[in-house]
Amino acid sequence: MPKLAIVPDNTPNAFVFGRTAKDATLAVHEGLLMNLNHEEIKGVIGHELGHIKHKDYIVMTVLSAMPLLAYLIAWGTWEAGRWAPASRKKEEGSIKAAFFSIAIISYIVYIISLLCVMGLSRMREHYADAYSAYLTGSPRSLQSALAKITYGLSLSPKPPSGVRAFYIGDPAMAKLEISSIMDKKAEYDLDKDGVLDERELELAMEKEAKSTWAKINTWFSTHPPTFKRILLLREIEQEMESGRYTSDRVYAYI
Repeated sequence: MPKLAIVPDNTPNAFVFGRTAKDATLAVHEGLLMNLNHEEIKGVIGHELGHIKHKDYIVMTVLSAMPLLAYLIAWGTWEAGRWAPASRKKEEGSIKAAFFSIAIISYIVYIISLLCVMGLSRMREHYADAYSAYLTGSPRSLQSALAKITYGLSLSPKPPSGVRAFYIGDPAMAKLEISSIMDKKAEYDLDKDGVLDERELELAMEKEAKSTWAKINTWFSTHPPTFKRILLLREIEQEMESGRYTSDRVYAYI
């Protein structure tokens, strides 16, 4: 049982942190409690319990150190190369060239390792979503919650936070997802009532997620696009309804 905390913040969010599973804390924003219904909140809590079960807060902290280390080496060797004296003997090679070569290689390693860590982070979000569906028995609750959370994060007046991993959805990605949808609101407002309901929002996310620009932005995101998460939950929901769903197939669609 994790410790529980309420964050006095109006953004719809929840997250977990801690060194081990025994001292983990599950924090929920007031904005999430105010804007989601009871079943949706259960879906979000199930997602966060999935992170605790999978020890994601430990795994991602350790793995995130790899690109950081590569970046520090790249920055340090580049600065050293700028101030290092050039070798006078051609056969000994240039000290500057050596430092700059190490800096360039380290920066390439930084980019590749960063993309790998981001990709792993997105995958672990899918695992937590699947665990929530299994735990609550209601994938639809988390689907609805994710649509509301993405919209809520996009409306936040705060700039995207540097600690994006402490959000159930990527704030930067949420702003991009919703801004592109709002630009085409008339197209996605199927019943022409001036408001995008939950179903219309999900359909809009599905269409926008197919754009090339959206796919490129996803590479540097800590979370998958909302519609990809909803799609995974739909597949699990269909299997549950068919009666074929068993505990050994919790992560079958990831």
